[in-house]
Amino acid sequence: MTIHSDSVVAWLLDSDPSLRWQTMRDLLNLPEEDWSDERRKVETEGWGATLLSCQDRDGLWAGGAFVPRGFSASQWRTEGQPWTATSFVLTQLREFGLDPQSESARRTIELISYSGRWDHAGEPFWQGEVEECINGRTVADGAYFGANVSTIVQRLLADRQPDGGWNCERTNGSVCSSFATTINVLEGLLEFEKATGGTTASKQARKAGEAYLLKRHLFRRLKTGQPADGKFLQLLYPYRWRYDILRALDYFRASTLFDGGPSDSRLRDSIEFLRSRQMPDNTWAMDWRLPGRVWFEFDDGPGKPSKWLTLRALRVLKWWDGGEEEK
Repeated sequence: MTIHSDSVVAWLLDSDPSLRWQTMRDLLNLPEEDWSDERRKVETEGWGATLLSCQDRDGLWAGGAFVPRGFSASQWRTEGQPWTATSFVLTQLREFGLDPQSESARRTIELISYSGRWDHAGEPFWQGEVEECINGRTVADGAYFGANVSTIVQRLLADRQPDGGWNCERTNGSVCSSFATTINVLEGLLEFEKATGGTTASKQARKAGEAYLLKRHLFRRLKTGQPADGKFLQLLYPYRWRYDILRALDYFRASTLFDGGPSDSRLRDSIEFLRSRQMPDNTWAMDWRLPGRVWFEFDDGPGKPSKWLTLRALRVLKWWDGGEEEK
């Protein structure tokens, strides 16, 4: 069983509203009336309010959908991929738990409907573009905040690889799936189902994508059983488009709770690895941080205890341990 100490919970509660309300809901099992006020503060206090204050008058961030306006190829090479444009900010606000019914959220979605255009070919924001990772996150963000993303969902269903998942290199000739693209799309399809009930095709596609990851125990090569990428076992947050086992486990936790039924035994290897990473003070540390322009940092950096990773790890293990008797 995971050590779940009062001091760690107190540490998580002594934080930003985005962490507090999720700690209250996911770790303390408090009813909605006890954490709803805290969730509403995401709009007006702390990290959520700071991100909203950086918004342009037209509803975008940094003047662009995926890349900040005026950001050059040479800057990308020297600074790394930037994370300040609209797409990544919306994802962060969703993960903070900004209330979709809040004034800021509703205004943002409406403005982006008018002014948001993708860098690829000027496509309307809520109709997506050609790259599956981007489209998957846009479905997740749009569905969560109440935008109509059915056009993107249809595209993602058509773009699925023969092995069940997705790969953003499909347009460059790839014929097999990738872990990172698949998790981006799965998160989107799950939010789409939560918001709309989904379709028969979207539900089937989500289950096929889950099967792709489960066959590989979330991080192993299918043929050799070896880790497909060492980075999958190194924890980070924010994820942006990247994949690691905690992101995958948190997805399967949410998916299993939504669908009902027991957890899948093929998650066990990743669960035990995650458990092994709990430090003596009962927290989890961030292993690395993505380079690139951000509005601000909200963790102390690699090697230091991370509140976001600790919250996510504890809620995953709480869910897993709670169902152990059924396995």
